[in-house]
Amino acid sequence: MTQCRSERAPDDVLVALAEPIRRQVLTVLAREGGANSTSLATSLPITRQAVAKHLAVLDRAGLVCAHRAGREVRYEADLQPLRQATRWTDTLAAQWERRLNAIKDLAEEAMEP
Repeated sequence: MTQCRSERAPDDVLVALAEPIRRQVLTVLAREGGANSTSLATSLPITRQAVAKHLAVLDRAGLVCAHRAGREVRYEADLQPLRQATRWTDTLAAQWERRLNAIKDLAEEAMEP
């Protein structure tokens, strides 16, 4: 079971990261290099079953990769979808910045005598 590196919509990533616990799960995975749901549950204030549900959401968003090793499933952070979402938000911010600057320029021109 390995599912990694597929193109994801920024919406999926943003929805997955809207939940603080999922951000914590992703942070732990990125910091530790990987873990299973049981070990994640010991470092978080939720049950193993809740961790598994949060991992499923992160997996759908492409933010984690699952690797089966015997009976254990280990998860690793995949930050590429996060980088893609960041590029998208940066592009959106730049568009808004240009629009706001154009409005500012128009307003300043209108105020000139």
